[in-house]
Amino acid sequence: MRSPARERSQHAYNGFVAPLTFSEARERVIRAVRTARTAPAVETVTLSEAAGRVLAEEIAADRDSPALARSIRDGFAIRASDVPGELAIVGEVRAGGRFAGAVGTGQAVEIMTGAPIPEGADAVVMIEHVHVENGRVRIADGASPGQFVNPRGSEATSGEVILRSGKRLDYTDIAALAAFGHARVRVYGRPQVAIVATGDEIVEVDEQPGEYQIRNSNAWSLAVQARRAGGIPRILPLARDTAEHTREAVLRGLEFDLLLLSGGVSAGKYDLVEEVLAGLGAVFHFDRVLIQPGQPVVFGTANGKFFFGLPGNPSSTMVTFEILARAALELLAGQEEVALPLPFARLTREFRHRPGLTRFLPARLSADGAEVTPVEWHGSSDIPALARANAYLVAEADCPEYARGAWIRVLLK
Repeated sequence: MRSPARERSQHAYNGFVAPLTFSEARERVIRAVRTARTAPAVETVTLSEAAGRVLAEEIAADRDSPALARSIRDGFAIRASDVPGELAIVGEVRAGGRFAGAVGTGQAVEIMTGAPIPEGADAVVMIEHVHVENGRVRIADGASPGQFVNPRGSEATSGEVILRSGKRLDYTDIAALAAFGHARVRVYGRPQVAIVATGDEIVEVDEQPGEYQIRNSNAWSLAVQARRAGGIPRILPLARDTAEHTREAVLRGLEFDLLLLSGGVSAGKYDLVEEVLAGLGAVFHFDRVLIQPGQPVVFGTANGKFFFGLPGNPSSTMVTFEILARAALELLAGQEEVALPLPFARLTREFRHRPGLTRFLPARLSADGAEVTPVEWHGSSDIPALARANAYLVAEADCPEYARGAWIRVLLK
């Protein structure tokens, strides 16, 4: 007698349970995790440790930015009403200093980029557009008030929120934190991600495999992907192809914030992951997505934790994490916006595929990101082809043919 999970999975393949499209599956992941998640613990880190972390507080400007009107060009601070004309140079001001006097009629102050605009001046003329001789500057063209002037508070006003909670901090955010005096910042704790590879054919990396065996590459690639997404990966011992051993591995993995299982989710006799999870009372949000590689990917909850059953071929594991599981992990890390950038590039050669599935296939993106070339590969287990690639081309389910030079979406590695 089939287990409920095996019966349900078989039904999915026979069409009784409709599989999801790529977009539907991703939306379901995001909706389920966003609805059920709780706020992670909060910790305080130094500015040097904050990059890549998710902000757990709002950051406001502690003063106007800029604090004074300043020049955005090297040149001369003037009164716009005085030009065109010849003006007397009455001083100089550079960044970090101030001009003690005021600019009067017929006067100009030499000014450097970033320096505060002297009192009385209302415009800056670029140094390239003037002629200086004998303490005077000749300006042939007119100027408008505010020309090349960055007004006080134009970037931010005191008390204005600059960074909001839930944002993953990048280098520009670190600059903002530093600019507004935050040497330490509150961030969310990183989720612990359990990674379990399944299968009797797998041996550890430092073991010598038999001809019928493979080394455990999936756990290590997933660890890198989980760390990039803001998690702390925990590689657990291999799960062998028995219900008892798989159950033990799953129960241990469910002690963590997110469980990633690699392998054991297809319809084979020894694919036991869904059966074991069903026996633990798991709720399955989906167990098949119309993609290649990775059709039999599974997503659900058990014991109050989210899990993904990722197909065991290396590219299936990598792709399904990147397009589905990554969003879940980012949300569990406290991130509010989860994006999957899929920029367009032009194909360097004609490309065809069977319609019906969204395909993510290894490719080489040119250095400028303008062109993409499919990489020859021999299926989802071809790790050398994946290593030669630096991206995946994304072939749409309803577009079987792409001409040379056609635009196609790209998933970056």
